Amino acid sequence: MSTTTTRGPADPAPAAGRTPRPRRGPHGLRGLRGSNTLNFWLFTGPFLIGLAVFVYVPIGWSVWLSFFEARFTVTPSKFVGLDNYRQMLTDPGFTGSLGTFTVFAAFIVPTTWALSLGLALLVHRLRFLRAFFRSVFFLPTACSYVAASLVWKMSIFNGVRFGLANTVVGWFGVDNIAWLADPDPPWYWLVIVTARLWLQSGFYMILFLAALQNIPGELYEAAAIDGARPGWQTFRYITLPQLRATSTAVILLLLIAAYQAFDEFYNLLSKTTWGRPPLVELYYRALGESQDYGTGSAGAVILTLLICVVTLAQGRFMGFGRSEDTR
Repeated sequence: MSTTTTRGPADPAPAAGRTPRPRRGPHGLRGLRGSNTLNFWLFTGPFLIGLAVFVYVPIGWSVWLSFFEARFTVTPSKFVGLDNYRQMLTDPGFTGSLGTFTVFAAFIVPTTWALSLGLALLVHRLRFLRAFFRSVFFLPTACSYVAASLVWKMSIFNGVRFGLANTVVGWFGVDNIAWLADPDPPWYWLVIVTARLWLQSGFYMILFLAALQNIPGELYEAAAIDGARPGWQTFRYITLPQLRATSTAVILLLLIAAYQAFDEFYNLLSKTTWGRPPLVELYYRALGESQDYGTGSAGAVILTLLICVVTLAQGRFMGFGRSEDTR
């Protein structure tokens, strides 16, 4: 006995030679492929969980720990309120590191900005081997700060007679200089600044180079018709204004990187008590002999707030986030 099924008007027969499409539910195709929300959480969920566990939870715990006394343990033992903050703000070592590295940031930021922009302009004007020189200048970015610090310390500025730096200054009749041994005069700043310039200028050069390639050529043609001479006038009135957004972003990144300096100072200056950046000072306070996590956390919060204030002030001064019409 054979049974036949009848199709209603809502279920038309599939056309000959065509595969029937899968049924659609109220939210699209059934299954994993049709659920955009499920796919979003599957791809971003592990990243968000890692971000929360390894970034946001430690930050929140550090802020909470800054209001407690916590020595040799990360478990709060006694609530002290703002005593940790008062202790850090009156500590000569921490306040001295903040003042010293504010001067360091005021020097390294414009120097790196000018060097990166200069390299980008030179590479942008090249007619041949542009990719080669772009790669050469960007290559130091792949080097770690620790490895570069050891090269600077053991080969270039090692303080011995046959070191590279002392060999160069010896050509001018200057005696050997102990670059990292004595803070007076502070020759160690030259070592640190040159290492940082070599490491990070190539990265910001790429940012400026990308911005230079996006400047329309019609602007330079119009400037030439109006009588602008190539060189300084074109750079001042055409190139530099077009690089305003990129310059602001570069300066913001440089400011944050300057206050977060750690690797080169820790490896170049070892355990000296002078020339410490805020992060090295906090490292020795929290993980040194005293292991005072409470005051160390308070210092980290103070440093974070200082970075936020400086970057926001600089962004507001440079007009970051505002349209061209409102500037």
